Order: sequence, then C-alpha cells, then structure tokens
Amino acid sequence: MNTKEVESYQEMFARVKSKNEGAFIPFIVAGDPDFDTSLEIVKTFVENGADALEIGFAFSDPVADGPTVQDSDLRALKSGMTTKRGFEFVKKIREFTSIPIGLLVYYNLIYKMGVDQFYEAAFESGVNAILAADLPPEESDDAIRASKEYGVQQIFMAAQTTSNERLEKISKLCDGFLYVVAVMGVTGARGNLQTSSVDLIKRVRSHTDLPLSVGFGISKPEHVASVISAGADGAIVASAILDLVTENLENKKKMLDEIGSFCCDLKEATRK
Repeated sequence: MNTKEVESYQEMFARVKSKNEGAFIPFIVAGDPDFDTSLEIVKTFVENGADALEIGFAFSDPVADGPTVQDSDLRALKSGMTTKRGFEFVKKIREFTSIPIGLLVYYNLIYKMGVDQFYEAAFESGVNAILAADLPPEESDDAIRASKEYGVQQIFMAAQTTSNERLEKISKLCDGFLYVVAVMGVTGARGNLQTSSVDLIKRVRSHTDLPLSVGFGISKPEHVASVISAGADGAIVASAILDLVTENLENKKKMLDEIGSFCCDLKEATRK
C-alpha cells in the first residue's frame, strides 16, 4: 500500500466525528500467540469496527504493563517475534487496511535498533505514530527529531499525576493524538472506571486541542461510552481483548468469534 493511501489520525478522527462517533482503537501484541493468528486477529478488528490500530512490539520487561500484556509479550517472543518481524507484521496489515496504525513500544527496542533506523523502518512499513511507554518528554529530543525527519508522529502520555504545566509541555511535543492514561497503575482490565478518569479527560481537554485517546483499564462497552461522553475522541482497549486470546489458545475459531463480537459491542459504545 502506498504511504499516500494511508489514512492519517487527523483524517480518521474527522471521519468518526462527522458520524457523531468516537474512535474505537483495539490493541494486540504483534505475533501473539503466533504471527499468522495475530494477523487474523487484526483482520477481525478491522472487520468489526476498528477505526485505528494499536500494535505492541514484544518486550521482555514491559514495566508499564500488567500480567495480561506481559503474558502476551512472552507468547509473542516465544513464537519468534523480533523488532524486524514486527515491522514485517505491520507491512502485512497494510495489505488489507489503510486505517491509522500506532506502535506502542519500549524505548530499549528503538535504542537497540538505532533511532533513525527504527523510525525509517516504521515509516516504510506504514506506521502512522509511535508511543514509547517509558520515554519521558525530557529525554525525547532524538525521537522527536527522527519523528519529524521520517514523517512518523510522536505520541506521549498524560496521567492523573501529570501537572497542568507538564500537560502544556506534552501537548506541544505530541502529534496525532494525546494518550490519556485512565487509571493509576499498570495496564489491565478493570471492573469500574473511576470518576477521577472522567475528571482527568476534562482537565486534559482544557489544555490541548489534540484528539484524546484514552487507554489503561478500558475493558467494557460502558467504559468506552463513559470516556467518549466525557470528551475523549477515542478509546483504546487492550487487556480485555488479550484476555480473549489467552482464554482461547486451543480454539482459534472461538477466539476470533469472541473477539469479533466484543469489538462490535465496543464500537457500538462509541456512538453518541
């Protein structure tokens, strides 16, 4: 797929807004539980309402992630995934969809490959944006430079502990959208979405015009509806989907059926 044919985040958010919807953004670790099954999962996302994709590259020490994503990373690594294979995975996705693709990685993977080489490979494979979960804005000069040079947007996170002053700084560095961390702690499905999450969305919104995508702990259609109604532009769902992978490792058809049905429900919840 020609890079000019790839939909930008700006175009995607405008598209869903014109339909009075929020963006549904599902997450998968590339290569979990294996390369081909993982690709089928992404096709299932696309066929069942995904507006953009968040793709994780497997890492051995994912400090921001809970047990669900850790297990997913380990399965992907065991199946032979590497950074290079991750970019091959994205190229395969680009054979069947033009919706935005964001990478969620740890900076060690970028540093090890080489910042320029990583961002160039990201652009060439069809990646729209990169979020390095453990990269603070203060240390991001090399990443920001490479993102501009190779035309890959740089994403940063805002959390409940982020001060208003820091929010202003992050929003100036960020491009594409701002990732709002809904809950304190690591990734993982939560039973309830806290009132503080809604308050955070409203606080971040007052400091930036960037689209806001909310992740961490978003695991039910009612969570999605709640963050969209609070002013978020998109909802990122990860662990609740990965749980369906874990629960159905011995039955791929059931896995894909359950993921497809769940995605339909989550997308429906973005409609205002």
